[in-house]
Amino acid sequence: MSVPQVSPTEDPILRCTGVVAGHDGLAVVNGLDLTVGAGEVVALLGANGVGKTTTLLTISGLIPLLGGSIELQGRDLEASRRMPIGGGNRSARSQQVLDRARSGIAHVPEDRALFFDLTVQENLRLGLKRKSDRKHGSLGRKQAPSQVEDDTNQAEQQLGSSEILDQVLGYFPALTGLLDQPAGLLSGGQQQMLAIGRGLMSQPKLLMVDELSLGLAPILVEQLLPVLRTFAQTTGAGVLIVEQHVHLALAVSDRAYLLRRGKATLSGSSAELSADPDLVEAGYFGE
Repeated sequence: MSVPQVSPTEDPILRCTGVVAGHDGLAVVNGLDLTVGAGEVVALLGANGVGKTTTLLTISGLIPLLGGSIELQGRDLEASRRMPIGGGNRSARSQQVLDRARSGIAHVPEDRALFFDLTVQENLRLGLKRKSDRKHGSLGRKQAPSQVEDDTNQAEQQLGSSEILDQVLGYFPALTGLLDQPAGLLSGGQQQMLAIGRGLMSQPKLLMVDELSLGLAPILVEQLLPVLRTFAQTTGAGVLIVEQHVHLALAVSDRAYLLRRGKATLSGSSAELSADPDLVEAGYFGE
């Protein structure tokens, strides 16, 4: 059985065309095309080192785009800020990351990037601050801690933070009784819930989650992955996941791309790919 190539989603949330990206000017991703539609979960599969994480880092602006284009809801994210081969200076990269967050991209990295000394609620509120910045255009402006706190409190009043927080806790009810706990005292599973929850607080147009299952028991992964599908279906946002457990990724996603040597060598609906594991295995090893 051969799996047909899936036509690009019409008017997708995310469209990557011919993306070339890497580190220190060396391409890891080389000519990648992919789309993520509204309300859709898309999985990036492939062996270690094929460019999955690099793809997410490039979309979120953490590493430079060396070629191709990245569009969010039809807007070229690189149109006014393409960086040189060397990657630009740190300030330019930081501003690019902030611009991407402002545009509606939330990225949950594989290390979760939590602030362990802050409470669960404070970590979540950082996501709300990002949403406030996107609405009011303040992202990227250096502020004193007291001003950040004042702005966050104002954001809570203006943007209905209680309602947003309730929605996020609805996805992760286990966090409800932990709001005053330092994030560093949480279990691995709870920290992953918090990392995703912080991304959801910004009500993103595109949510990217890198290796949700890393360090977690399979039974917990099976509980967390469906939350991403529920979020996509209820909000119309796009979700792009990188996941090492192929069968779990295919079970929760609508479509999948299998990367090899920085390119998508196989793509199709998750149902079709699940029905032909030999084809997926061959895609991993280039047979």
